[in-house]
Amino acid sequence: MELNGADILVRCLADEGVEHVFGYPGGAVLYIYDAIFKQDKFQHILVRHEQAAVHAADAYSRSSQKVGVCLVTSGPGVTNAVTGIATAYMDSIPMVILSGQVPTAAIGEDAFQECDTVGITRPCVKHNFLVRDVKDLAETLRRAFYIARTGRPGPVLVDIPKDITIAQCKYTPKKGEISMRSYAPVTKGHQGQIKKAVQMLLSAERPMIYTGGGVILSEASAELRQLVDMVGAPCTNTLMGLGAMPADDPRFVGMPGMHGTYEANMAMQHCDVLLAIGARFDDRVIGNPKHFAQNARKIIHIDIDPSSISKRVRVDVPIVGNVKDVLTDLIALYDQARQDTKPASQDKWWQQIQGWRGRECLKYAPSDEVIKPQFVVEKLWEVTGGDAFVTSDVGQHQMWAAQYYKFGNPRRWINSGGLGTMGVGLPYAMGVQMANPGSDIAVITGEASIQMNIQELSTCQQYRLTPKIVCLNNRFLGMVRQWQQIDYGSRYSESYMDSLPDFVKLAEAYGHVGLRIDRPADVEPALREAFKKHKDRLVFLDFITDRTENVWPMVKAGRGLTEMLLGSEDL
Repeated sequence: MELNGADILVRCLADEGVEHVFGYPGGAVLYIYDAIFKQDKFQHILVRHEQAAVHAADAYSRSSQKVGVCLVTSGPGVTNAVTGIATAYMDSIPMVILSGQVPTAAIGEDAFQECDTVGITRPCVKHNFLVRDVKDLAETLRRAFYIARTGRPGPVLVDIPKDITIAQCKYTPKKGEISMRSYAPVTKGHQGQIKKAVQMLLSAERPMIYTGGGVILSEASAELRQLVDMVGAPCTNTLMGLGAMPADDPRFVGMPGMHGTYEANMAMQHCDVLLAIGARFDDRVIGNPKHFAQNARKIIHIDIDPSSISKRVRVDVPIVGNVKDVLTDLIALYDQARQDTKPASQDKWWQQIQGWRGRECLKYAPSDEVIKPQFVVEKLWEVTGGDAFVTSDVGQHQMWAAQYYKFGNPRRWINSGGLGTMGVGLPYAMGVQMANPGSDIAVITGEASIQMNIQELSTCQQYRLTPKIVCLNNRFLGMVRQWQQIDYGSRYSESYMDSLPDFVKLAEAYGHVGLRIDRPADVEPALREAFKKHKDRLVFLDFITDRTENVWPMVKAGRGLTEMLLGSEDL
């Protein structure tokens, strides 16, 4: 059967089980859009900006076990998408980006809407392809999906010149799994290294389990929980790993790092054996590496990517492999070994941890006069039963969401970790709802972040998407203002948000429900109205919050984990 390139692309997406594609048309991809019009295998979601298409595909992947797909045109379509691609790359999210390109003969001629897509995106993709022959298109697309979802996941871009989409060739359906001689990620961990890890854990008097997004991505939450039960050690999840361990489990000590809990940071610093699983010891987690290295401890590091091991912190037992596979083997060997060797006592260690917990580092001063942002997140958790998908933008509201929404399951917390991209919250919610129809979805955002992709309220109206937007409105670029207060003598340079829109009227103009909440007593009723009365509508809840509230605890940039500020009294 002979098909043109556009039809081949559509067939390949169907073969990969794609159900939704987020995109925005343009001249270079019109043949592709014509092929989409003639098929019924997947739904195309028309966004209002290419950045939102990539973010939506990203969240579609984060909240499911599927590879997100987006489609953009050449030139500005691609450059608008770069922020979303880099966001996914930093957090290792499997995604395929399909980009249009000028005709093959025009490449390098400064043609209309031409850019060097391969060159521009090379630093922020796992891999990219430029298709130069229609005969290579199907195989290239299949390789793109395979690379995106295997090994350390990540975004893969396929750049398709316009003439390739109209050229014809014979189409052969997909047969079996893809294999690439030059790409063979290791999945099984080295048994000798796993045995070393088991012996270290058995002899540890102060063990600590530190996990990141790799546990979520490899679907290893059940294995992690089983390991924590067996070892009995305290466990901390990074910002990207929240939900892998239930927040209400007594062995969960909260999030570590710059805005982590006192007990998590102190345990990270003072343990004698640290088991790191699918985490990368980044600057926001361990602070200053020299300070972190002051305390003698043995470190075991499990990661699918060998380049992440000993990158910032020297480790004693490196284990390269897929987290789920390695944990399965580790659990079996630990269970066998503990029958012969009694694990060391952790009694004193847990007494110490309970002492650190006694500091109640997340306690804040309640108010009957002004809405505290922490209070809003706590009430959101109560109203949703802790079972909502929560997307967030980036800033103070992101940290409060991470601290006060007690995530009990993986893939419920959708946020930009590594790149810290403002504006992701609303398009993330779009992707989440497409992947998880019927679920409660909350967007925790601020009045600055929400305006970066607020045009997507139009997309939500078109496709009847119904997230609840929880805007913690403090009329500031909150995290910028907090840093300016602490480090820049309270000189609030360009961090005040002036001339804000009336968000209630703006939501209504897009066909949605808008609510403004000024009093603490109205917080819970407003949330219940949004999630119950208006369950089938998008609701924009504009909470007017305390303008001076800061995120505590805080480890200043360049400081060590134990050098925490627990409140304004430490300034």
